[in-house]
Amino acid sequence: MRHVAAREPGPPDVLGIVQGTLPRAGAGEVLLRVAYAGVNRPDCLQRAGGYPPPADASPILGLEVAGTIAGVGDGVDSWRVGDRVCALTPGGGYAEYCTTPADYCLPVPRGLSLLEAASLPENYFTVWHNVFERGALKEGETLLVHGGSSGIGLAAIQLAKAFGARVITTVGSAEKAEACRRAGADHALNYREQDFVAEVAAITAKRGVDVVLDMVGGDYIEKNLKSLAIDGRMVLIAFLRGSRAEIDWRFVMLKRQTITGSTMRASPHERKAAIACALRERVWPLLEAGTVKPAIYRVLPLAEAAAAHALMESSRHIGKIVLEVDRAQNG
Repeated sequence: MRHVAAREPGPPDVLGIVQGTLPRAGAGEVLLRVAYAGVNRPDCLQRAGGYPPPADASPILGLEVAGTIAGVGDGVDSWRVGDRVCALTPGGGYAEYCTTPADYCLPVPRGLSLLEAASLPENYFTVWHNVFERGALKEGETLLVHGGSSGIGLAAIQLAKAFGARVITTVGSAEKAEACRRAGADHALNYREQDFVAEVAAITAKRGVDVVLDMVGGDYIEKNLKSLAIDGRMVLIAFLRGSRAEIDWRFVMLKRQTITGSTMRASPHERKAAIACALRERVWPLLEAGTVKPAIYRVLPLAEAAAAHALMESSRHIGKIVLEVDRAQNG
């Protein structure tokens, strides 16, 4: 099969197409004929040598796909050959075929194409677990989302609004701010022009927000604590500005704040399987009703994975970047 490989750790241009061995579904797994593969920041980190895959995972890039089940392993009775699904993967998505645990698969939501479905797993697994499970966001509360125009950001905005929360987000341009407002954000702050701590204080009458979803890190960490309300929760999922920060811990004590975070790839199998069940029950009906919609920015051929990574790292995109592997399946 054709798949993307990096000839060595480095910039996007180390990526190219190579021929490899067709994977086989093990016990509890399915083999997927990939139609589309989503592109995510962890893929870029892995390509650069900063995010090695787990020992038991495929070394091939790609954490989410959509396509058709081409084979099932022992013990799998939830899916059949020919079923159209989207799936979170432990790796291996930038390929014509990949394997993943059957528990990580979800049906393509009614009314959505395989292309649209490929943009869902990584974002929605991440948002559901971090905003609604770890962050415990409730109806009537306020969520602050950094990087609101990213795939994860737009998913978080839409889901938070669908479940009755108010949303504030930060972005880097007027165009991105407008995209976030169209997605449902109540306030979109341009961090290049506005101090989000001061703006959040003004918007909330100095109360603060209940949950922060942060993918920036660095100096944002202490600013997030200043922006949190009493009993507020900060959830960390990435560190675009670095994972180290100088923090005045008084905010945590005086406001009874909670700091948590997670990485999806390293989460236990049982947790990811449970998230898939929760998404099917709570979120898939919203996608099928059109309440929540995929946000795809650009689709590139598999052979242009290097260009997709360069685009991701430029942060110019609004929504998801997707690689086209086998468009014929989308009919």
